[in-house]
Amino acid sequence: MAVLLVSAATAYAQLGRDFGFGGLRGEQGDPAELPPKQWPDRHVAGCHMHYTSVRREANGSGWRTDYPWGQRNLLIRHSELTKTRVSWLKEGVPHVWLVRLTDPALFECPYLMASDVGTIGLSEEEVKALSLYLKKGGFLWVDDFWGEEAWVQWSTELARAMPPPEYTIEDVPLSDPIFRSMMDVKKIPQVPGIGFWRAYGGQTTSERGEETAVPHFRAMRDHHGRIIVVMTHNTDVSDSWEREGEDPEFFYQFAPKGYALGINVLLYAMTH
Repeated sequence: MAVLLVSAATAYAQLGRDFGFGGLRGEQGDPAELPPKQWPDRHVAGCHMHYTSVRREANGSGWRTDYPWGQRNLLIRHSELTKTRVSWLKEGVPHVWLVRLTDPALFECPYLMASDVGTIGLSEEEVKALSLYLKKGGFLWVDDFWGEEAWVQWSTELARAMPPPEYTIEDVPLSDPIFRSMMDVKKIPQVPGIGFWRAYGGQTTSERGEETAVPHFRAMRDHHGRIIVVMTHNTDVSDSWEREGEDPEFFYQFAPKGYALGINVLLYAMTH
């Protein structure tokens, strides 16, 4: 037993703080797309944050969560419903680069997404890079984190990069232009993970009961009033894109509203 404990401690130290998530593969096993030195074109590509987890959340997979098919499907629909030129890995598969905050490729990203950020822990170098990215005009959307403990973890880390009172977080009213970039979004959709939805027979969308009954669309603005960080809390909007082909009932219940919100946010990010 003592030998096993020492071996486990040594393995944990070697893995760092990623809780054994090792191997750069997405949630469904797809190999990660690491950004090249020279991007293939200047069309719109997705970027997904590769980060270190310092705690666990139920049903979460750290940085792997919703990568890469959440963004891939969103970009496919984006290319179909708007005139945006998307960068393609191959036919029907858009590029979604996996990017560390300390990678210079971050500053090539038109926008950046991350899921399960209630587990995130940032180094000092990552804090500085995120701050610089946002202040230079970058756009970040974090999604799929549930409950108050996850919110405290994320908001505390974000405050290190964008400290209050200079930068504050607000609940965005539905009258804001971001909800009318293209589609008319009248309600913030609460999308559960498909596994949770199946486990409960599609009867509930709140993954933590009363604690997470209300989905939030929160944001941080720059000094000109432009949204630079979107935070969809108590909802998994990315699953409405990622899982669109897995269950017709799940698709019709969640995908139309999820795509409406997603396309609106991308259009806002690209035009502000």
